[in-house]
Amino acid sequence: MALFQMSFYSDALDQTTAVNVIIPEGRKNGKFKTLWLLHGLTDDYTAWMRYSSVERYAKEHRIAVVMPCVDRSWYTDTAYGKRYFTFVTEELPEKIGFYFNGYSREREDNMIIGLSMGGYGALKAALTYPEKYCFCASLSGALDVTRYGRDYSLAEWRSIFGFDIKDASELAGSKHDVFALAEKKLDFPAIYMWCGTEDSLYPINEKFSAHLTDLGIDYTFKFSEGDHTWKYWDMQLQDALKYWKEHI
Repeated sequence: MALFQMSFYSDALDQTTAVNVIIPEGRKNGKFKTLWLLHGLTDDYTAWMRYSSVERYAKEHRIAVVMPCVDRSWYTDTAYGKRYFTFVTEELPEKIGFYFNGYSREREDNMIIGLSMGGYGALKAALTYPEKYCFCASLSGALDVTRYGRDYSLAEWRSIFGFDIKDASELAGSKHDVFALAEKKLDFPAIYMWCGTEDSLYPINEKFSAHLTDLGIDYTFKFSEGDHTWKYWDMQLQDALKYWKEHI
């Protein structure tokens, strides 16, 4: 495996940004499958490399892994002008295709996984652009943007989702609400979810699972002992990739 740390100028962000990329060696036909791996609220593009064994898992499955940095953006084209959703779902694939021979834009060659805020981001991307991904996994997903949590305030929420909002509940039914996105019932990729039963986000994951069931959408929701820590995300990344390999 080859590991690259890239710094480049992003038009969507209007600034230089960084991304870690793992590229498989000895790939067949010169092409590789790509995992877009998303970080959580308080992390950055280095988190998966620092706190998990993602490179070993990439080698096992012979996949490329792209780990972008989106700050505390909630994978959103923010009200303050940084277009992080566009960056992750549109601009970054163009960059990867330009810099790395072997990148495939075909749906069956791309999957997206994230933890916490990144779990929300993975579902948001897959439900918005189902034609781009064959598999989506949310680990401990922070799936309800229509309320505030302990890590953010109304001022921060407005800077991300819209300066005109007066309460998070106004986001219900919007393009930012994964519950509403699921209601479109498009040809969604395979959806996989996991959350620990000791995690404060477990109730919202249960709620989203029930929502998908009510909509008749095929998905897999697994839960087990665990809280909101890397000990479990490292294990669950392995399980998600195993599920992808066996079922997709």
